[in-house]
Amino acid sequence: MWTGHNRSVTEHEMFSDTDSVPLNLGHLKVWFTAGMGFFTDAYDLFIIGIVLILLEGNFGTSFRVSAGNPYFGAGLLASSAIIAAVFGQLTFGRLADLLGRKRVYGIEAAILAIGAILSAFATSYTELLIFRFILGFGIGGDYPVSATIMSEYSNKKDRGKLLSLVFANQGIGSVVAVAIGIISVSIFAPEMAWRFMLGFGAIPALAVLYMRRKLPETPRYSALVKGNSEEAKKAMKVTNPNADLKVGGIASLTSLGSFLTNYGKMLVVTAGSWFLLDMAFYGTGLYSGAITGQFISSSTLVGEVVLAGLPFIVGFFGYFTAVGAMDRLGRKRIQIVGFLMMAVIYLTLASVMVTNGSKLTGFTIAPGLALILYSLSFFFIDFGPNTTTFVVPAELYPVKFRTTGHGISAAMGKVGAAITTFTFAGLLVAYGIKPLMIMLAVTSLGGMALSLFLKETKDVSLEEASDEAITEVNSVPAGNASK
Repeated sequence: MWTGHNRSVTEHEMFSDTDSVPLNLGHLKVWFTAGMGFFTDAYDLFIIGIVLILLEGNFGTSFRVSAGNPYFGAGLLASSAIIAAVFGQLTFGRLADLLGRKRVYGIEAAILAIGAILSAFATSYTELLIFRFILGFGIGGDYPVSATIMSEYSNKKDRGKLLSLVFANQGIGSVVAVAIGIISVSIFAPEMAWRFMLGFGAIPALAVLYMRRKLPETPRYSALVKGNSEEAKKAMKVTNPNADLKVGGIASLTSLGSFLTNYGKMLVVTAGSWFLLDMAFYGTGLYSGAITGQFISSSTLVGEVVLAGLPFIVGFFGYFTAVGAMDRLGRKRIQIVGFLMMAVIYLTLASVMVTNGSKLTGFTIAPGLALILYSLSFFFIDFGPNTTTFVVPAELYPVKFRTTGHGISAAMGKVGAAITTFTFAGLLVAYGIKPLMIMLAVTSLGGMALSLFLKETKDVSLEEASDEAITEVNSVPAGNASK
């Protein structure tokens, strides 16, 4: 068990073998285990935009999104999983700090797989709404747990890269959603196509379920929270076979009240910037088909799906640009640049739109060029704040409140996402696309302003990034202390 002294552990003492080990297959194993969840998350969240094209259009489906106001019905269905994700992020974020990452890891993947399967067999709008809510609860739980597990297994030099790689699976999931959408409408009747799209989302989650349950508790949680030296050493060997704890230590911060007092201002920054980012990202993402159709229209279902998917394909390259740049340029700089370029693109688009009341009648530039410019906004979203808002909360908060802080930040993001997802369809009809572009530009500038207060976390240990207070203790090999 841990026993002993009340002295602060100096930086890098405990986990130097984990922080300094070069990037290796152990890191990639953790990345794959965590990343496949984000592949699934993105697929399930964005496939509903393609499904709505079928359910709202005149494509021979008997299933309808609502019997009343179609904009209300579509908005509620599109936002149901996102609203549920808020509860999943807060619930699993807190549980993973109280019970440990390992004890809850995999449960959230099972929940989202069940929700995806049930959604494919929904027989009514109400059933689909409920099943998408179940799906969203699992998706929400994946954010804080997967992010924290990756950060606590990472080395110092490549932590930003590895966390970005986990999140980059969202880009892959989005592109696969477009591909599955095209394939589905090409080979299935519309009545079957949307069910296949929704059910497919269960496959990747089920594929990593076993790996998630077998992954050891993270080194930092084992040592600093549980006080279990042997478990910590075992976990460290996932990425470094020769790793050892240099000195024993226990996290000093244990009170939720103290956490909120000491980290409240930073929570405002991470949660607020994620809130503003997701307002833009999900509003434009889930209604991509409705927006791109105003630039260039298609007379075929496949054409509509391709147009709706174009921004995601452009955004795909943004994710992997972030992977390469995260540990070079730093999180803060990338987030500020991303928000700034989003604002510039939205304002530029608004300036070239010709309107008659709320109706878009044309552009002062070629419509194809306007569509490319709009799609480019997805590149800067994914290169910038969409990735950094995920990375930073997994580094800034102390070990006993790391998933809590990440869960709160992510939940606020999904609140922003739910607002625009629920209202975007109606606003698009009532006011037109030009005022929405201006609104998104203002939102992006707000995100940039908040990001100025962000703390840079590149190339430092998690303990230094989070200002973790650790009390040094002596360890006995049996190591299983009380908290």
